[in-house]
Amino acid sequence: MRKILVTGSAGFIGYHLSQLLLDEGFAVVGYDAMTDYYDVRIKEKRHQMLLQNEHFSCTIGQLEDMEKLHAFCMEEKPDVIVHLAAQAGVRYSIENPRAYIQSNLVGHLNMLELARHKKVSHFVYASSSSVYGQNAKIPFSVEDRADNPVSLYAATKKSDELISESYAHLYRIPMTGLRFFTVYGPWGRPDMAPWMFAEAILSGRPVTLYDGGRLKRDFTYVDDIAAGVLGCLDHPAEGHAPRVLNIGNHRSEEV
Repeated sequence: MRKILVTGSAGFIGYHLSQLLLDEGFAVVGYDAMTDYYDVRIKEKRHQMLLQNEHFSCTIGQLEDMEKLHAFCMEEKPDVIVHLAAQAGVRYSIENPRAYIQSNLVGHLNMLELARHKKVSHFVYASSSSVYGQNAKIPFSVEDRADNPVSLYAATKKSDELISESYAHLYRIPMTGLRFFTVYGPWGRPDMAPWMFAEAILSGRPVTLYDGGRLKRDFTYVDDIAAGVLGCLDHPAEGHAPRVLNIGNHRSEEV
């Protein structure tokens, strides 16, 4: 049975991907820091549901803790790494910028080092559509320039792509970066619009809309994101060249 390491396994996308991988017959080892960016009980419940499958196991730890990460991988020996863990959110980066540097840059580098030394067959990592910044061209394309990030979160994600490209060339690591577009669905994050809108409605409070709700997003259902990750696992780019792919809806919708 092939073993997949999923970082951020207690996160929104990580939970759904892990469940799909288990359903497809993989063994999944999760790694999550259980940070309190939002209610940890939601993350704990996601892990509890995954742990009902005997082929899922998990470890709690920080990506920045290279010693623990190394020991974890030495014991588990994963065949493939799917690196989803990151400090999420755009607005929170104004309040706590160092969390993004530690998790998204230091943590990402540590995962690349693991992929390098463990010689995994494929390293798949999460990027974000936020790297496109204020690009007005629609639809976005991976050929578009993405060198004007408008948030620290976006800057760290673009930096991850550049560092990953360097590692792929230097160490011949089969690698795929996936730019996710506004993911929604069951067990979603409380800081995202669907949850916030529903909570406001159920509480009888006004719904807050930025720019009058005219902002457009490529809302993408989480099962489609998970299926996209699964689909690329056994198909690294030919010649071990690094690649970046968009996974999003085919049209933008007003918020």
